Amino acid sequence: MDSQTISHLTLNPSQRKPLLKSQPTASSAPSSLPLGKKHTHPSGTASPGDASLTFIGNATTLLEWRGVRLLTDPNFLHAGDHVHLGPGVTATRLKDPSVDLHELPALDAILLSHYHEDHFDKLVEDSLNREFDIISTPHAKENLEGKEEKFRNVHALDFFQSMVLHVGDEGGKKDGKEAVVKVTATPGKHVPPGLLSMANDILGAVPPTNGWMLELGYASTDKKEEEGVETGYRVYISGDTLMVDELKEIPARLREEKIDLMLVHLGGTTIPGPKMPMLMVTMDGKQGVQLMRLMNPDVTIPVHFDDYDVMLSGLDDFKKEVGGSEFEGRVVYLERGERFEFKVRE
Repeated sequence: MDSQTISHLTLNPSQRKPLLKSQPTASSAPSSLPLGKKHTHPSGTASPGDASLTFIGNATTLLEWRGVRLLTDPNFLHAGDHVHLGPGVTATRLKDPSVDLHELPALDAILLSHYHEDHFDKLVEDSLNREFDIISTPHAKENLEGKEEKFRNVHALDFFQSMVLHVGDEGGKKDGKEAVVKVTATPGKHVPPGLLSMANDILGAVPPTNGWMLELGYASTDKKEEEGVETGYRVYISGDTLMVDELKEIPARLREEKIDLMLVHLGGTTIPGPKMPMLMVTMDGKQGVQLMRLMNPDVTIPVHFDDYDVMLSGLDDFKKEVGGSEFEGRVVYLERGERFEFKVRE
């Protein structure tokens, strides 16, 4: 994917940092997630997988490939817990995550779409090792580095800026190439454009948000060779966004290269709440299918659809919109704790 600037980060799965302050070493974490039901390509023709994505709850997922583990939007509160989403706006969690924070295996980095409590809750914020690598928005970096006990390894990416994650262990090297994950920040808008967006920019009620394009593949280990990633699998994560014109730049920059997997954040989230004048700030089922038409992914997995009481458009709304459409056989529905396995092309 075309991007403006590229930075680099080397990951060493054999020498991981502990995720939590309470963990003396990364090896004190569990060795893996509990194995839930496995899903593969809905066509039933997929090759044996070498990568997986596990749905933990809300927008929290775990991506695993070539020994690397990337966690998205960590939210580990339980049903009945509350989050603060803006001035005078709270939400109650309705569903438990499939695992608790301390039950996660050792990780390599966190992808945080935006600094909002339903994606980075206070339990997570208080518990994380301040040296752990987090890739997020400039807004999140400013807030996390501004804490009294500040985070020291927050990497900010603005729209269409990229960071290449290099798998530094020998397990990531093959035939003169190393496994890499190129992470590119993509546009997202949590608030509708116009006067509401302008007012939010002034008040800062709803934080700015990123989506992500993850390109799993290989790059030459020879530093003399021209930089480039041979993409073997492309994952687009929408982040908390509405269907806005800025999203059209994503397929334009791909130049007809395909998206293999899309994670779409749904829920039709409304603030300040379902019993007050409503402002929808994430896609509902209808917009989710509109996004599928724009991005044309091979497979789509819906997330972020029923975990909080401010989500008014549940999974059934999305299923209804998908039914009878050209995408009906291209969606995988994961229960919490289940995983989707896929093959990264070499």
